[in-house]
Amino acid sequence: MPHTTSVLSALALPPLQAQAENLVDLGAAASAGLSATALRTFAAQSGSDRQDVLLVIHHDHAPASVLAPFLRRGDKPGFVVEDLPDVDQFAPQVSDVPDTPLYLVHDLDRGDHLANWSPEEALPELTRVGRTPLLVTEGLHWVLQQPAALERNRCFMTIGSRLRKPNGRYDARTPAVWISNGTGRDGRERRDAPKVGWCWWRNRHTWLGFGSTTARTALRP
Repeated sequence: MPHTTSVLSALALPPLQAQAENLVDLGAAASAGLSATALRTFAAQSGSDRQDVLLVIHHDHAPASVLAPFLRRGDKPGFVVEDLPDVDQFAPQVSDVPDTPLYLVHDLDRGDHLANWSPEEALPELTRVGRTPLLVTEGLHWVLQQPAALERNRCFMTIGSRLRKPNGRYDARTPAVWISNGTGRDGRERRDAPKVGWCWWRNRHTWLGFGSTTARTALRP
């Protein structure tokens, strides 16, 4: 199946400087132990006006459990589902994450064309077309900067993050970012709130694509 870029992926992100200010204003930078100056300097050195890249705080500094509550959809804050208390243990399964507090993610795509594929099926397809799946923290940064990345019936998985069990096998849960229906343990008060949930590795969902990128880069020393 040929890769087809989603409409969402073609929309410009906010300029890098605006992304930095947003992370500062939200409190995400402070939660990560980073100063406003650090983010502003990184954005300036990377190209303040660029709208083709996403500014990301490394997952070691800003794990998913910290980022999720900063999400907003209307007046509803984001959350992590109760049966994913170990979300921060889902580690990167991609090799190009820079070992720096801040880095850039290029050429975002929500993977709408892969809706109704299982993670097991989608991963080799992404690899075939030269893309790597997003980490759950990268997906959260995307929604923080571009709320339109999350739409009903067009949400996305972040299978670049996986949990390896003590026996060496992967946990069958795979993280995703979507919108709560306010059912079950989510609670009615969370209906329409953005959430970090999970799906089984071999299950398909018509409303979940697969977030991906072509590159991650940091500033050269």
